[in-house]
Amino acid sequence: MRSEYTVTQVNSYIKNMFTQDFLLQGVTVKGEVSNCKYHSSGHIYFTLKDKGGAIACVMFRTDKERGGLKFAMQEGQQVKVSGKIDVYERDGKYQLYARQIELDGAGALYERFEELKKRLQESGMFADEYKQPIPSYIQTLGVVTAPTGAAVRDIINVATRRNPHIQIILYPAIVQGDQAPESIVRGIETLTRKNVDVIIVGRGGGSIEDLWAFNEEVVAQAIFDCPIPIISAVGHETDTTIADYVADRRAPTPSAAAELAVFEYDRFLQDLQDYSFTLNRAVSRKITALKMLEDRYKESLRLLSPAGRIKDRLLRLDQYQDALASLMEKKILSLRHRLDLDIEKLKGLSPLDRLKGGYSYVSDENGQNIRSIEKVKPGDKLSIYVTDGVIDATVNGTENVSF
Repeated sequence: MRSEYTVTQVNSYIKNMFTQDFLLQGVTVKGEVSNCKYHSSGHIYFTLKDKGGAIACVMFRTDKERGGLKFAMQEGQQVKVSGKIDVYERDGKYQLYARQIELDGAGALYERFEELKKRLQESGMFADEYKQPIPSYIQTLGVVTAPTGAAVRDIINVATRRNPHIQIILYPAIVQGDQAPESIVRGIETLTRKNVDVIIVGRGGGSIEDLWAFNEEVVAQAIFDCPIPIISAVGHETDTTIADYVADRRAPTPSAAAELAVFEYDRFLQDLQDYSFTLNRAVSRKITALKMLEDRYKESLRLLSPAGRIKDRLLRLDQYQDALASLMEKKILSLRHRLDLDIEKLKGLSPLDRLKGGYSYVSDENGQNIRSIEKVKPGDKLSIYVTDGVIDATVNGTENVSF
């Protein structure tokens, strides 16, 4: 009979193999920093990538404070990371636990990027007070991107799915090469004259050279000067350009930009049910995860050092904080949607709306509402309220009619 193992046992066994591998306990890896996040706990999470692949990395606060990192790590930097590669058992994933991070030089394009970014930031072009809000309800969507490719298809597919009546105006821009900056600027200016509600400026992913048109100052100035809200959707989630900093909103992908720009009206009530289901499922998963955590600790106690257990718990705490913050944001959003619906219902009960529909309101000289012919007699003075004023009338007679 074949042996059967739990997921926890398999992950524990693999972690033990990594621990016993001498090479993985002291390794230096070179690559480009992406998806860098300084967590409130003091830990640093980032991805190290090159042309052929990527590896998840983390530097704990204690290693940073011991002098393991002596500069502000940012997207796009070329670095050398020294540490050990180990398994995070809960997710069954391996990652590089950094003890020392050093700069490994920077290319000419990255230096130009940093210089322009610093200059524009000092001039105030990135300031939040200049960011325009994205309208919740739009009728026309302007798009500045290449006329072919996945980016424009994704935007059109997502936008029309969310709102089949949305009007999309595409400016077919050049998004790569020497002519790209001028073409992108013309696209923004053209759609501004069209008076669209929101503009998406972007393209698909690529190298820093491919995306460089969105790092030019003329493009940044055109985005900043545009009176219409602009969503930047350049490259993939880990790509960041000057256009992302200047735009009123940054989307990680073109599809996500369409999600931000076009609101799905028919999902109001369904979203409330979905959020409730998501919350219940998250609580259930949390309880299940805690039970699995207890079992895994029992099984892996002999393999884990006290330091390893502390680090795993720190990682889980960060993930729980992020998940809780996300759930709170979703709950607040759902309550705001419900408030908007209640406001619209109250408008439908307004007596002014009844008058506008052709009805009138009749009262006597004392302001009492007249609902029956028994309340009046010939010669009584009446006031008849209609949508644009009051009619003074005198009762000549009454007639009993059954309806």
